[in-house]
This record gives sequence, structure tokens and C-alpha cells, in this order.
Amino acid sequence: MPVIGVLPLARPTFDVPYAEDMARRCFAALEATGHRIVGSRGLLFDAAAAEAALTALKEQKLDLLLILQVTFTDASMTVRIAKEALAPLAIWAVPEPRAGGRLRLNAFCGLNLAAHALGLAGVPLRWLYSAPDAPMISDAIGGLVMGDERDPAFPIGQPPGLVEREQAKRVMASLKGRAIGLVGEHPAGFDTCAYDPAKLASLAGVEVRKVGLPELIEGARSVPADKVAATRAAVASQLSGLDEVDQPQLDRSLAVYHALDGIKAANGCSAMAVRCWPEMFTDYGCAACGPMGLLTEGKVPCACEADVYGALTGLILQEVAGAPSWLVDVVDLDAQSNTGVFWHCGSAPLSMADDTVQPRAQIHSNRKMPLLQEFTLKPGRVTVARISQAKGRTSLILAGAEMLRAPMSFTGTSGVVRFDRSADDVMEAMMEYGLEHHVALVYGEHRGVLRALGEEMGLPVVELA
Repeated sequence: MPVIGVLPLARPTFDVPYAEDMARRCFAALEATGHRIVGSRGLLFDAAAAEAALTALKEQKLDLLLILQVTFTDASMTVRIAKEALAPLAIWAVPEPRAGGRLRLNAFCGLNLAAHALGLAGVPLRWLYSAPDAPMISDAIGGLVMGDERDPAFPIGQPPGLVEREQAKRVMASLKGRAIGLVGEHPAGFDTCAYDPAKLASLAGVEVRKVGLPELIEGARSVPADKVAATRAAVASQLSGLDEVDQPQLDRSLAVYHALDGIKAANGCSAMAVRCWPEMFTDYGCAACGPMGLLTEGKVPCACEADVYGALTGLILQEVAGAPSWLVDVVDLDAQSNTGVFWHCGSAPLSMADDTVQPRAQIHSNRKMPLLQEFTLKPGRVTVARISQAKGRTSLILAGAEMLRAPMSFTGTSGVVRFDRSADDVMEAMMEYGLEHHVALVYGEHRGVLRALGEEMGLPVVELA
């Protein structure tokens, strides 16, 4: 009888009762396979609890070590588990309904982050993204135990034409000498956001200018009240609900916009990569999402979580399209509807809003502070891209998709997308390639120019869809 050791990872900032219920359902599905299931049944919220549970499992002879990705977590503990595992490693992440409320688990994004980190570490990964009551779930779990082979296909894109090559040369010329402002450092366990300054400079002649996070916070504290009030009045013409959020926190958030803009101007930056949490909440008392969205609308693309390559990708898409881009998480891929969801807390440029909805002020779903810009994305053709460092190889990832008019999936800014390939194929390619958890999008079809730009940068172009 196969023995499966289970480590259910979660974060207390998500919906803990829902996560506990989901974990119970996963354990019931595991027990129903007839395999012997060992390990902690309680959610493991921190490194100490996870390490204790892992130590206990080392006394067992396991056929599979299974991480239950019950909510989003960073990848630091996953990598630690992988290095100490005495059995093949698998991750099972669970979907959640697109119910229009908060993102209660965000487990797919955790799986995505982990797959990238394990790819960099050279650790083979078996994975599953499925509800515990899905049809054939026992067979899917059996596939994890047996290590079913996966061989994702990647489409071949059309070679760029002469006009596209000329446009790519102009974009390359425009990038040289640009700078990305890096505010703070990326969070621990976010290997997706790491960067190499020399490699970055060799790609496109772009440099990084670093600023400490305390400088941003002190800059925000020194913004005059009348300047904040003027910005509030301007934002009120575009966002409803400003009066409904905490007013001192709102003022602090709008001051962050001016502080970021000041750092951009002082350092000659064309894009920003910002450590947006946890210190913006814990040390200053507001969300940076809305301010970053306002800057992005002003054609200074901003990347969350100090993601420098994400900021570079956003800048490239903006230069190619002549319009604001946006850095997103992929938080769901659903085979039944053949769609995915792009989401971030509330940092999208307002020009991407569906014209049938009224953008409104919102608080962060986990931290409960403003300012977030909440709306669904407008329908239309989109191009998706990422300058990727998956598995230690620099490449340009591309995908084509159609943004659909759809109800709000989750609070914040989100859009329902149908890729040019099936959702299952895209998910398979993302996981097996080890793609970062951030990708950038821009409206319009721009893959031809981007393929030519990949040639200019000496990068292999990988087509997801």
C-alpha cells in the first residue's frame, strides 16, 4: 500500500475557516484512495510548524511527500521541504469559486510560485490543481503517486515581418539608457522577483536604481496635506466610494503616490518595482496598490513585490503598444469554461476598466486598508508576456488571449481571459516550464513585434498560447 506524507501549508491572512474546510475535504479524498495517509491534519501556518511536521514524517517510509497548497504561501518553506524530502515531491493546490468576493485562498498562485522556485532549484515536481470532489480525483491522486509523465507542447509562432523587425529595433533603441527604480527588496520566498543587474543591463541596456523602503515611507510622510487633497479631488472624478474608506489611511495612500512619483523623478526612472507589502501596511498604514495603478496609468509601469523583471516586461509592452501595461497574477485556470483569471489587489491602470462598470475605491482584501482601484477589465484582444528566468534560462514568454466581458471574479482588479489554447494546455505549459507568478499584459495583438524584439535581445521566444 503506497504511503503518502502530507504537509498542508497555509497563511493566516487568508480565509482560515474556509481553508480548514478545504483541507478536510482534501484529506477525505486522499483517504478514499485506499493509500495510507500520514502527517499533520492541521494547517501549517509558519516555518516552525512546517519543520516540526516534516521532521515527524522523516520517521516514515514514504512513497510520496505531498504539499497541500491550501492557500497562497511564499516558496521558502516549499524549497526547504524539497531539499529534505526523502520521497518524490508533489503539490496539490485547490481552486475556489469566482464568487465576486475576496480571494479566499489564492492557492493556484502559490503553486505557480513554488513551481518556479523548485525549477530554479532543479527539483522535479509532480503537481495537481483540482477540487477535492472533482470527477476522477482518485485517479489524479494516483497519478501523483505514480509520477505520470507530462510533456507539454509549445506552439510555434509566426516569424516576424520586416515592419515588425523595424519596430523592434526602435523599441530597443528607446529602452537603452532607461532605469527601473527598485524600492526595497523582494519578499523572502519570492524567487520569481530576483534579478541579476549585469544580465538585466545586457538584455536591453536598462539599469536599476535602488532606493530604500524607509525613503519611500519618509517621503510619503512629508507630502503636504494640500497636495494630497488635490490628488484626492482628481481621483474622486474617476473612483466612486472614496468617502467609504478610512480617511487617514486614504490620505496616506495618496501620499505614497506622490512619494513614488518623486523617487521616479529624482532617479530618472521609467518604471518602478516596489516592495508593496508587508511594510506599507505594518509600518506606514495603507496600501500601495492604488498609487501604483495611478503611476502605471501615467505610463510609469509599476511592479508589485519588487519584481524588477516584471517592471522591465511592463515597460517593454508599454513601448511596443504605446499604452499602459499591467503586471498580474494568474489566479485560476478552469478547464470547464476554458478560461483563466488575471488578478491583482487593485493596481490596474484605469484605462483598462470595462466601460460598463464604475471603478470604485476598495480596501485590501487581507489587510483591510485602502487604496485599491476595483473594477473588471474591458473586453478585447490582449498580449501577455514575461521576461522569464525560469529554470535559470532567460527567455521571452508570450501568449495571445481574448479578455472577456464577465462579472467580477474577485475583489480588486480582475479580468476573465480565454487564451488562444485551452486553459489546460496553458496551465500545463506554465507549470512544466516553471514560469514566474507574474506576467504582464497590454491590449492589442503585439506578438509579432515582441518576437522580433526577442531576436534583438538574443532571447529564445517561448509561446504559451
